[in-house]
Amino acid sequence: MVSSLDGFIAKKDGSVSWLESTDIYEKGVTLTEEHVAEFLSAIDCYVMGSRTYEHALELGWPYGDVPVIVLTHRSLTTDRKNVEFYSGDLTKLVNDRLKPSYRNIWMVGGPMLTKDFIRLKLADDIILSIIPVMLGDGILFFDYIGQEQALHLKDVTAYKDGMVELWYEIRKE
Repeated sequence: MVSSLDGFIAKKDGSVSWLESTDIYEKGVTLTEEHVAEFLSAIDCYVMGSRTYEHALELGWPYGDVPVIVLTHRSLTTDRKNVEFYSGDLTKLVNDRLKPSYRNIWMVGGPMLTKDFIRLKLADDIILSIIPVMLGDGILFFDYIGQEQALHLKDVTAYKDGMVELWYEIRKE
């Protein structure tokens, strides 16, 4: 997930125009196209909410031919062969269908989906990229998750554009 420093993932109107940082941090590393391509090539399957799916279609589909499971209760259609819509038990989907078939399942979505994955103990890691901006209001990434969750810091990366990536392992208790 990408958020502002004050924890918002989008403005109230859903816009994300603030994602591009013009800040310069000299000690940071450069995020190259090769780095992004290497990262994306390791993802076997995406799971996302329907709003994220619709937003991705508007912005330009970044997921290529990688399998995508869209969680929705609405009737949606697609002409993409790699997209499947799912409405049902999230635990069964992840444990019975996805984990046996895929090694690196990437959840892409907003706060509702993130909270569900954390509450149901279906997420292993959280990678949060913080853009150097404070929005003041908007759509919060974590809001009232309802449970305490211990995390273990796996890595921190500071980029030249001022973005900081925090990679946490979710501790299973």
